[in-house]
Amino acid sequence: MSTETQVRQPRGSVPRFLEMKRDGEKIVALTAYDVLFAGLVEDARVDLILIGDSLGQVVLGYSSTIPVTMDEMIHHGKAVRRGAPETFLVLDMPFLSYQVSAEDALRNAGRVLKETGVQAVKLEGGTAATCKTVETLIRAGIPVMGHLGLTPQSVHALGGYRVQGREKVAAERLRAQAQALEEAGCFGLVLELIPAELAGEISRSLTIPTIGIGAGPECDGQVLVLYDALGLNPGFRPKFLKRFGELDAEVRKALGAYVSEVREGRYPGPEHSFSRDP
Repeated sequence: MSTETQVRQPRGSVPRFLEMKRDGEKIVALTAYDVLFAGLVEDARVDLILIGDSLGQVVLGYSSTIPVTMDEMIHHGKAVRRGAPETFLVLDMPFLSYQVSAEDALRNAGRVLKETGVQAVKLEGGTAATCKTVETLIRAGIPVMGHLGLTPQSVHALGGYRVQGREKVAAERLRAQAQALEEAGCFGLVLELIPAELAGEISRSLTIPTIGIGAGPECDGQVLVLYDALGLNPGFRPKFLKRFGELDAEVRKALGAYVSEVREGRYPGPEHSFSRDP
C-alpha cells in the first residue's frame, strides 16, 4: 500500500491509554464540537477529544444536555472527525440513546461508529443495567468509556449540578460502580465533580485510567470543555475551572473594531478591494 493511500491512524488507542495508566503518564483531553476547533485541538497534540453532549449548552443553547439528540451528536461527531483525523475521538451517547435497552444502545452506538468515524462512545452511570449495556457494546467490538460522579443527564435526579460522593454511603457507591464498570469492560472512566481524595482512591484502585473534571489532581488525566478553558464562557466560573485564555474579551474587542470600521467607512479599504483590468 502506498503512503498516499494509507489510512491515517489516530495517535491514541485503547492499549495506549492503558499503557499510559501503567506508566503514570497523564492523559490530556479536551472537548470539541466543530471542524475548526477540532483542528486546533489536534494541533495542540491532545491525547483524546471528547465530543461531549455539553454541546447542547455551549453550542445549541439548551439549558441542559437532556434535549440533545442522536442526530445532533452524529452531526457534530462528523465535523470533529473531519477537523481532527489523527486524534482518538470519544462521543457522548445522549440521553435515552442507551438507557432503554442494551439492544437499543448497541444499535445507536453502532450507528455512531459507522457514521462518524469515532473510536469510542461514553455512557453515564454505573448501575447494573449500565454495566450490562457496556458488556453488550464491548462484545460487539465497541470501546466504551464510563462516567461517574456528576452525571449531567441525571441532573434532575441529583438535585442540580452539585459535588457528588461527599457522604460515606455515596462515596462507597461510586467506588463500587467504578469497579463494576472496569469489570464490564470500560477502557477508561470520567470522574466529574467528586472530592479529590475520593477520585484518588478510585484511580489507584483501577487498572483503567480515570479522566477528571472537577475531581482533583490524582486522576490519570484531565478533560475540560474547550469553550470554558479558552474563556469564551465568561458567566461560567466554577471552582474547578482554570481559564487558560480570555478569548471572550478578545472576540468582543475584534467584533467592536469591525462594527466601528464598517460604520465609519474605513473597511474595506483599497487594500481589501479589487480593480478591473486596464
